[in-house]
Amino acid sequence: MLQTREIMEILPHRYPFLLVDRIIELEPGVRAVGIKNVTANEPQFTGHWPGNPVFPGVLILEAMAQVGGVLLLTGMEAEGKLALFGGVDRARFRRQVVPGDQIRFEVEMLRRKSTIGKVKGVALVDDQVAAEAELMFALTTAPDAEAGKQG
Repeated sequence: MLQTREIMEILPHRYPFLLVDRIIELEPGVRAVGIKNVTANEPQFTGHWPGNPVFPGVLILEAMAQVGGVLLLTGMEAEGKLALFGGVDRARFRRQVVPGDQIRFEVEMLRRKSTIGKVKGVALVDDQVAAEAELMFALTTAPDAEAGKQG
């Protein structure tokens, strides 16, 4: 299991854009399961929507991609790499996500080549599918890794 600090050692995201609270299962190169607790005090609910807060679908995809990034970056040959979100296929939204919900992201590796990865993800709330998608990534050298090589 990875807590927030450990996730931040893998991903560059920080508040308010780190959207994964924990990784509860991780089989490097195969699958990862992450958790996001949706709370009423998150900044997006100020405008999405007042009086009827709904967690934006694009943020569900972003959180799913962050779990996918952890999966891609915990495999071999990933040190010093950054997973850039490259595309979305077959995205579907099945139910709304609201404050008080806990989203469980189940992400599995479809394929990975040297600099490209593709994962399939499902976002579940109370065992109901909230969203699903296939996500593509480009793996590149992290900016701070490049700086370290020059010194």
